[in-house]
Amino acid sequence: MNNQNSKLSVGIAMLFETILIMTAFWSIASRQWKNVSLTLLAMVCLSIPFLITYIANLKNLVLPPSFQSTTVVFVFLAQYMGEIRKFYQIFWWWDLLLHAIFGSYSLIIALYLTKGIIRKEQDTTEQRFTLFAIIFAFSFTIALGTLWELFEFIGDYLLKSGMVKGGLVDTSTDLLIKILAAFITGIICYYRNLKKNKSFS
Repeated sequence: MNNQNSKLSVGIAMLFETILIMTAFWSIASRQWKNVSLTLLAMVCLSIPFLITYIANLKNLVLPPSFQSTTVVFVFLAQYMGEIRKFYQIFWWWDLLLHAIFGSYSLIIALYLTKGIIRKEQDTTEQRFTLFAIIFAFSFTIALGTLWELFEFIGDYLLKSGMVKGGLVDTSTDLLIKILAAFITGIICYYRNLKKNKSFS
């Protein structure tokens, strides 16, 4: 099963790219070189969901149907609204909200990936397999969240951005929010899956 490039996600990406190009020209004209760097970074990041989809198709991995559109919107909210439009400074909860979304949706992505990686043995109960899939997805989310924190640190170091605002406290809080969101999402997915299987039994 191939993951398709949806017209919606392509359209959203093109709209966001247009906004970023206009922002880049305005930043160059006003000599705001920091915003130019952040804009270029955001433009590159918008292509990542489509690259991941391409790799997933090569490896026969399954992604959520909403993967591209959700990820494109997330990148725009984090990079453009958060960094360039200063939402991280204007709204204290903006960073926490995005990390919560990150943690929750990362777990959902990981659950889809298990369909192409892990096969259920005949003698394995549905409850045990579901629990294992949730644990795998939870661990995947923690690993991905850690990589994101490294991305923020590197971005601050190279581009002098303000993604890591409070040092160790900010990084630890972000990870805790991701873990909590992933944990809650995992519990919901676990019981929904068991309930779904019972209804078909």
